[in-house]
Amino acid sequence: MKNNDWKSRLGVMYSTNPDFQYETNEEPEAETLPKEKQPLRISLDKRNRGGKVVTLISGFTGTSDDLAALGKWLKVKCGVGGSAKEGEIIIQGDFRQKVFELLQKEGYTKAKMI
Repeated sequence: MKNNDWKSRLGVMYSTNPDFQYETNEEPEAETLPKEKQPLRISLDKRNRGGKVVTLISGFTGTSDDLAALGKWLKVKCGVGGSAKEGEIIIQGDFRQKVFELLQKEGYTKAKMI
């Protein structure tokens, strides 16, 4: 059993059903698509950022760990800060061309600039 922590099941009564499976509200993460099948979109975003400009990479399909690893790699290569969450990577500043070239070299062939 993956998550057998008794504290997360405090509201469960005893069950005599031998096929009982404890249900959680968590959805399983999608498997990460191969690099050549990732439909990444690179765009510039200014909305709700206090006038600051960020490069937004969206369309990533996969686990949050793989998203964080790609985000960290891009932030290191660009030498700036940012974040990676909810299928999007935010890079501070206008690095659209550099991010596009880095992704192409890394094997993300379906990446496109918007």
